[in-house]
Amino acid sequence: MTENARKPASGVAPEAIAKSRVLAEALPFMRRYAGRTVVVKYGGHAMGDAAVAAEFARDVVLLRQVGINPIVVHGGGPQIAQMLDRLAIKSSFVDGLRVTDAKAVEVVEMVLAGSINKQLAAAITRAGGLAIGLSGRDGHLIRARKAMRVRRDPATGRDEHVDLGFVGEPDMVNAHLLETLANSGIIPVIAPVGFGPDGETYNINADTAAGAIAGAMRATRLLMMTDVSGVLDGEKNLLQHLSPQRVQEMIADGTISGGMIPKVETCLSAVAQGVEGAVILDGRLSHAILLELFTDGGIGTLIGRAPG
Repeated sequence: MTENARKPASGVAPEAIAKSRVLAEALPFMRRYAGRTVVVKYGGHAMGDAAVAAEFARDVVLLRQVGINPIVVHGGGPQIAQMLDRLAIKSSFVDGLRVTDAKAVEVVEMVLAGSINKQLAAAITRAGGLAIGLSGRDGHLIRARKAMRVRRDPATGRDEHVDLGFVGEPDMVNAHLLETLANSGIIPVIAPVGFGPDGETYNINADTAAGAIAGAMRATRLLMMTDVSGVLDGEKNLLQHLSPQRVQEMIADGTISGGMIPKVETCLSAVAQGVEGAVILDGRLSHAILLELFTDGGIGTLIGRAPG
Protein backbone atom coordinates (compact mmCIF):
# COMPACT_ATOMS: atom_id res chain seq x y z
CA MET A 1 0.00 0.00 0.00
CA THR A 2 1.44 3.38 -1.00
CA GLU A 3 1.71 6.25 1.42
CA ASN A 4 -1.18 8.09 -0.25
CA ALA A 5 -3.45 5.06 -0.72
CA ARG A 6 -5.52 6.01 2.30
CA LYS A 7 -6.14 9.52 3.55
CA PRO A 8 -6.02 10.22 7.26
CA ALA A 9 -9.37 10.77 8.96
CA SER A 10 -8.74 14.50 9.05
CA GLY A 11 -8.71 14.53 5.27
CA VAL A 12 -12.07 12.82 4.78
CA ALA A 13 -14.73 15.05 3.27
CA PRO A 14 -17.49 16.00 5.74
CA GLU A 15 -20.08 14.74 3.26
CA ALA A 16 -18.55 11.26 3.34
CA ILE A 17 -18.53 11.21 7.13
CA ALA A 18 -22.17 12.31 7.20
CA LYS A 19 -23.13 9.53 4.75
CA SER A 20 -21.34 6.91 6.85
CA ARG A 21 -23.23 8.04 9.93
CA VAL A 22 -26.54 7.81 8.06
CA LEU A 23 -25.72 4.27 6.93
CA ALA A 24 -24.69 3.25 10.45
CA GLU A 25 -27.98 4.55 11.84
CA ALA A 26 -30.05 2.92 9.09
CA LEU A 27 -28.48 -0.56 9.28
CA PRO A 28 -30.32 -1.80 12.42
CA PHE A 29 -33.65 -0.73 10.88
CA MET A 30 -32.81 -2.48 7.61
CA ARG A 31 -32.20 -5.66 9.59
CA ARG A 32 -35.45 -5.19 11.52
CA TYR A 33 -37.57 -4.94 8.38
CA ALA A 34 -35.69 -7.49 6.22
CA GLY A 35 -38.08 -10.09 4.86
CA ARG A 36 -41.12 -8.11 5.99
CA THR A 37 -43.84 -6.46 3.92
CA VAL A 38 -44.32 -2.69 3.79
CA VAL A 39 -47.40 -1.32 2.02
CA VAL A 40 -47.07 2.24 0.76
CA LYS A 41 -50.08 4.32 -0.21
CA TYR A 42 -48.75 6.80 -2.75
CA GLY A 43 -50.67 9.84 -3.91
CA GLY A 44 -51.41 13.48 -3.30
CA HIS A 45 -48.78 16.11 -4.01
CA ALA A 46 -46.06 13.60 -4.90
CA MET A 47 -47.94 12.28 -7.94
CA GLY A 48 -47.95 15.65 -9.68
CA ASP A 49 -44.18 16.19 -9.62
CA ALA A 50 -42.02 14.12 -11.99
CA ALA A 51 -38.83 14.64 -9.98
CA VAL A 52 -40.51 13.63 -6.71
CA ALA A 53 -42.04 10.59 -8.43
CA ALA A 54 -38.63 9.51 -9.72
CA GLU A 55 -37.14 9.88 -6.25
CA PHE A 56 -40.01 7.86 -4.79
CA ALA A 57 -39.35 5.11 -7.34
CA ARG A 58 -35.67 4.95 -6.34
CA ASP A 59 -36.60 4.73 -2.67
CA VAL A 60 -39.00 1.85 -3.33
CA VAL A 61 -36.27 0.01 -5.22
CA LEU A 62 -33.89 0.54 -2.29
CA LEU A 63 -36.42 -1.11 0.04
CA ARG A 64 -36.44 -4.16 -2.20
CA GLN A 65 -32.65 -4.21 -2.47
CA VAL A 66 -32.21 -4.35 1.32
CA GLY A 67 -34.61 -7.28 1.60
CA ILE A 68 -37.94 -5.56 2.29
CA ASN A 69 -41.03 -6.49 0.27
CA PRO A 70 -42.69 -3.22 -0.79
CA ILE A 71 -46.21 -3.05 -2.18
CA VAL A 72 -47.32 0.26 -3.70
CA VAL A 73 -50.98 1.27 -3.85
CA HIS A 74 -51.64 4.54 -5.68
CA GLY A 75 -54.48 7.00 -6.03
CA GLY A 76 -55.26 9.40 -8.86
CA GLY A 77 -58.15 11.67 -7.90
CA PRO A 78 -56.90 14.82 -9.67
CA GLN A 79 -56.15 12.92 -12.87
CA ILE A 80 -59.60 11.31 -12.81
CA ALA A 81 -61.22 14.72 -12.31
CA GLN A 82 -59.30 16.16 -15.26
CA MET A 83 -60.36 13.33 -17.57
CA LEU A 84 -64.00 13.52 -16.47
CA ASP A 85 -63.99 17.26 -17.16
CA ARG A 86 -62.42 16.69 -20.56
CA LEU A 87 -65.14 14.19 -21.43
CA ALA A 88 -67.88 16.42 -19.93
CA ILE A 89 -68.92 13.75 -17.44
CA LYS A 90 -70.29 15.29 -14.26
CA SER A 91 -69.47 13.82 -10.87
CA SER A 92 -70.15 14.63 -7.23
CA PHE A 93 -68.85 13.57 -3.83
CA VAL A 94 -70.47 12.11 -0.73
CA ASP A 95 -68.31 11.91 2.41
CA GLY A 96 -65.21 12.30 0.28
CA LEU A 97 -66.16 9.46 -2.10
CA ARG A 98 -66.76 10.16 -5.78
CA VAL A 99 -70.25 9.10 -6.88
CA THR A 100 -69.39 6.85 -9.84
CA ASP A 101 -71.95 5.94 -12.49
CA ALA A 102 -71.41 3.52 -15.38
CA LYS A 103 -69.73 6.14 -17.59
CA ALA A 104 -67.55 7.47 -14.80
CA VAL A 105 -66.31 4.05 -13.70
CA GLU A 106 -64.98 3.41 -17.21
CA VAL A 107 -62.95 6.60 -16.95
CA VAL A 108 -61.78 5.73 -13.43
CA GLU A 109 -60.52 2.34 -14.57
CA MET A 110 -58.88 3.82 -17.66
CA VAL A 111 -56.99 6.46 -15.68
CA LEU A 112 -56.06 4.43 -12.59
CA ALA A 113 -55.30 1.05 -14.15
CA GLY A 114 -54.01 2.60 -17.37
CA SER A 115 -51.82 5.66 -17.52
CA ILE A 116 -51.03 6.24 -13.82
CA ASN A 117 -50.42 2.61 -12.95
CA LYS A 118 -48.17 1.87 -15.90
CA GLN A 119 -46.19 5.10 -15.53
CA LEU A 120 -45.45 4.38 -11.89
CA ALA A 121 -44.51 0.76 -12.55
CA ALA A 122 -42.23 1.91 -15.37
CA ALA A 123 -40.57 4.50 -13.13
CA ILE A 124 -39.76 1.83 -10.52
CA THR A 125 -38.39 -0.47 -13.20
CA ARG A 126 -36.23 2.34 -14.64
CA ALA A 127 -34.86 2.90 -11.14
CA GLY A 128 -33.58 -0.68 -11.08
CA GLY A 129 -36.50 -2.64 -9.67
CA LEU A 130 -38.82 -5.17 -11.25
CA ALA A 131 -42.31 -3.74 -10.97
CA ILE A 132 -45.60 -4.98 -12.37
CA GLY A 133 -48.67 -2.75 -12.60
CA LEU A 134 -51.92 -4.37 -11.53
CA SER A 135 -55.46 -3.38 -10.78
CA GLY A 136 -57.58 -5.10 -8.19
CA ARG A 137 -59.36 -6.85 -11.05
CA ASP A 138 -56.19 -8.61 -12.23
CA GLY A 139 -55.83 -12.10 -10.84
CA HIS A 140 -58.95 -11.44 -8.73
CA LEU A 141 -56.70 -9.38 -6.48
CA ILE A 142 -59.39 -7.30 -4.75
CA ARG A 143 -63.00 -8.45 -4.51
CA ALA A 144 -65.27 -5.55 -3.64
CA ARG A 145 -68.73 -5.06 -2.21
CA LYS A 146 -70.91 -2.11 -3.04
CA ALA A 147 -70.36 0.85 -0.71
CA MET A 148 -73.34 2.70 0.72
CA ARG A 149 -73.57 5.82 2.80
CA VAL A 150 -76.31 7.09 5.11
CA ARG A 151 -77.05 10.83 5.26
CA ARG A 152 -79.61 12.76 7.25
CA ASP A 153 -82.06 14.79 5.17
CA PRO A 154 -81.96 18.31 6.67
CA ALA A 155 -85.56 18.95 5.62
CA THR A 156 -87.11 15.85 7.17
CA GLY A 157 -84.49 14.88 9.73
CA ARG A 158 -84.67 11.32 8.47
CA ASP A 159 -81.70 9.13 7.53
CA GLU A 160 -81.58 8.14 3.88
CA HIS A 161 -79.35 5.74 1.98
CA VAL A 162 -77.20 7.34 -0.71
CA ASP A 163 -76.35 5.22 -3.74
CA LEU A 164 -72.73 5.91 -4.73
CA GLY A 165 -72.97 3.90 -7.92
CA PHE A 166 -69.92 1.78 -8.70
CA VAL A 167 -68.01 2.64 -5.53
CA GLY A 168 -66.82 -0.35 -3.58
CA GLU A 169 -65.12 -1.41 -0.38
CA PRO A 170 -62.61 -4.29 -0.20
CA ASP A 171 -64.24 -7.59 0.71
CA MET A 172 -61.31 -9.94 0.00
CA VAL A 173 -57.65 -9.54 -0.98
CA ASN A 174 -55.80 -12.31 -2.78
CA ALA A 175 -52.75 -12.42 -0.50
CA HIS A 176 -51.41 -15.55 -2.23
CA LEU A 177 -50.94 -13.63 -5.48
CA LEU A 178 -49.01 -10.87 -3.71
CA GLU A 179 -46.89 -13.40 -1.81
CA THR A 180 -46.04 -15.13 -5.10
CA LEU A 181 -44.91 -11.84 -6.62
CA ALA A 182 -42.83 -10.97 -3.54
CA ASN A 183 -41.13 -14.37 -3.60
CA SER A 184 -40.20 -13.68 -7.21
CA GLY A 185 -38.62 -10.32 -6.39
CA ILE A 186 -41.44 -8.39 -8.06
CA ILE A 187 -42.76 -5.09 -6.72
CA PRO A 188 -46.56 -4.90 -7.17
CA VAL A 189 -47.95 -1.48 -8.11
CA ILE A 190 -51.70 -1.61 -7.52
CA ALA A 191 -54.52 0.55 -8.86
CA PRO A 192 -57.48 0.60 -6.43
CA VAL A 193 -60.08 -0.86 -8.77
CA GLY A 194 -61.87 -4.04 -7.69
CA PHE A 195 -64.30 -6.59 -9.07
CA GLY A 196 -67.81 -7.28 -7.84
CA PRO A 197 -69.71 -10.55 -7.45
CA ASP A 198 -71.02 -10.29 -11.02
CA GLY A 199 -67.71 -9.14 -12.49
CA GLU A 200 -68.58 -5.45 -12.40
CA THR A 201 -65.87 -2.84 -11.80
CA TYR A 202 -65.79 -0.92 -8.53
CA ASN A 203 -63.86 2.23 -7.75
CA ILE A 204 -62.20 1.87 -4.32
CA ASN A 205 -60.70 4.64 -2.22
CA ALA A 206 -56.90 4.22 -2.40
CA ASP A 207 -56.42 4.62 1.36
CA THR A 208 -59.02 1.93 2.04
CA ALA A 209 -57.50 -0.42 -0.55
CA ALA A 210 -54.01 0.04 0.92
CA GLY A 211 -55.29 -0.68 4.41
CA ALA A 212 -57.04 -3.86 3.29
CA ILE A 213 -53.96 -5.07 1.44
CA ALA A 214 -51.72 -4.35 4.43
CA GLY A 215 -54.11 -6.27 6.67
CA ALA A 216 -54.30 -9.25 4.33
CA MET A 217 -50.49 -9.38 4.11
CA ARG A 218 -49.98 -8.87 7.87
CA ALA A 219 -47.59 -6.09 6.87
CA THR A 220 -45.09 -4.75 9.35
CA ARG A 221 -45.95 -1.21 8.23
CA LEU A 222 -48.65 0.62 6.31
CA LEU A 223 -47.26 3.98 5.17
CA MET A 224 -49.98 6.50 4.29
CA MET A 225 -48.28 9.28 2.32
CA THR A 226 -50.33 12.46 2.60
CA ASP A 227 -50.00 16.23 2.25
CA VAL A 228 -49.71 16.79 6.03
CA SER A 229 -46.99 15.91 8.52
CA GLY A 230 -49.21 13.50 10.47
CA VAL A 231 -51.70 13.69 13.34
CA LEU A 232 -51.45 16.92 15.35
CA ASP A 233 -52.47 17.67 18.92
CA GLY A 234 -54.56 20.65 19.99
CA GLU A 235 -51.51 22.94 19.79
CA LYS A 236 -50.68 21.72 16.26
CA ASN A 237 -47.69 19.68 17.41
CA LEU A 238 -46.93 16.43 15.61
CA LEU A 239 -47.74 13.30 17.62
CA GLN A 240 -45.18 10.56 16.97
CA HIS A 241 -47.12 7.61 18.38
CA LEU A 242 -50.76 6.96 19.16
CA SER A 243 -52.44 3.87 20.54
CA PRO A 244 -55.72 2.82 18.91
CA GLN A 245 -57.54 3.79 22.10
CA ARG A 246 -56.00 7.27 22.08
CA VAL A 247 -57.03 7.75 18.45
CA GLN A 248 -60.64 6.97 19.34
CA GLU A 249 -60.49 9.47 22.20
CA MET A 250 -59.11 12.19 19.93
CA ILE A 251 -61.88 11.60 17.39
CA ALA A 252 -64.48 11.81 20.15
CA ASP A 253 -63.13 15.08 21.55
CA GLY A 254 -62.71 16.66 18.11
CA THR A 255 -58.91 16.87 18.07
CA ILE A 256 -58.93 14.57 15.03
CA SER A 257 -61.52 15.87 12.59
CA GLY A 258 -62.42 16.35 8.94
CA GLY A 259 -60.43 14.48 6.31
CA MET A 260 -58.04 13.05 8.89
CA ILE A 261 -60.80 10.85 10.37
CA PRO A 262 -61.07 8.40 7.44
CA LYS A 263 -57.28 8.15 7.28
CA VAL A 264 -56.88 7.22 10.95
CA GLU A 265 -59.86 4.87 10.68
CA THR A 266 -58.07 3.08 7.84
CA CYS A 267 -55.00 2.82 10.07
CA LEU A 268 -57.10 1.46 12.94
CA SER A 269 -58.67 -1.14 10.67
CA ALA A 270 -55.27 -2.25 9.37
CA VAL A 271 -53.84 -2.57 12.89
CA ALA A 272 -56.91 -4.56 13.97
CA GLN A 273 -56.19 -6.98 11.10
CA GLY A 274 -52.64 -7.61 12.27
CA VAL A 275 -50.52 -4.80 10.82
CA GLU A 276 -47.84 -3.93 13.38
CA GLY A 277 -48.06 -0.20 12.77
CA ALA A 278 -49.71 2.25 10.37
CA VAL A 279 -48.03 5.59 9.77
CA ILE A 280 -49.45 8.84 8.43
CA LEU A 281 -46.58 10.88 7.04
CA ASP A 282 -45.83 13.82 4.75
CA GLY A 283 -45.20 12.54 1.23
CA ARG A 284 -43.94 15.96 0.18
CA LEU A 285 -40.70 15.45 2.09
CA SER A 286 -37.68 14.19 0.18
CA HIS A 287 -37.06 10.46 0.85
CA ALA A 288 -40.09 10.37 3.17
CA ILE A 289 -40.40 6.58 3.33
CA LEU A 290 -36.68 6.12 4.05
CA LEU A 291 -36.79 8.72 6.81
CA GLU A 292 -39.77 6.99 8.35
CA LEU A 293 -38.40 3.46 8.22
CA PHE A 294 -34.68 3.95 8.75
CA THR A 295 -34.41 6.67 11.38
CA ASP A 296 -35.03 6.56 15.10
CA GLY A 297 -38.54 7.88 15.75
CA GLY A 298 -39.49 8.29 12.10
CA ILE A 299 -41.11 11.44 10.72
CA GLY A 300 -44.86 10.78 10.89
CA THR A 301 -47.50 9.54 13.32
CA LEU A 302 -47.36 5.82 14.09
CA ILE A 303 -50.68 4.24 15.05
CA GLY A 304 -50.31 0.86 16.73
CA ARG A 305 -48.10 -0.67 19.33
CA ALA A 306 -45.07 1.34 20.37
CA PRO A 307 -42.03 0.84 18.13
CA GLY A 308 -39.18 -1.19 19.51
